Amino acid sequence: MRTKYLAVPALLLVLAGCGQQPAPPAAAGHASTQATATAGPPPVVAWTGLAAIDPCALLGPQDRSAAGVGVLGKPKEIAGARACDWTVPGTFGVTVTLSETDGLADLEVAKKTATKTKVGTHPALQVADKKAADGTCAVLLGVGDAASVQIDVSNTGFSDTPLACRRAGTVAGLVEPKLP
Repeated sequence: MRTKYLAVPALLLVLAGCGQQPAPPAAAGHASTQATATAGPPPVVAWTGLAAIDPCALLGPQDRSAAGVGVLGKPKEIAGARACDWTVPGTFGVTVTLSETDGLADLEVAKKTATKTKVGTHPALQVADKKAADGTCAVLLGVGDAASVQIDVSNTGFSDTPLACRRAGTVAGLVEPKLP
């Protein structure tokens, strides 16, 4: 899945109207000088609550057992987004990706492959190209207007797309209650 990055112009507009943060007090024994660049915390794009979530912690031992995943997840980064990958050798793989900047409406999804649905209290899209029958499926969960969680499943051998969608749906159902 590729995402659009339309939030940048809006972010720049919002930041242009923000005031300058005061500089933190100087540490004892150091001279305090005011630099021309502002010091302080980086600007916050939008608080979604996803920033506090470790994607690998979204599937605990009981969740992994329920999803048929007997391995620990490995943290990774996908296009700047935090993710976790679980690979069950010879069977399938699951990747959960947290996007703190792209809501469901921002994601580029071919309409012919997406089905609107709901997982728990979150709006969702199930994405699978049934004609390709490539053993892959994704469930995208909307978290507010500006964030999303993507659950991707790929079957070993790239076959049985319906099974991949069942697995993605199971993982989405386990992850969803832990989302803001």
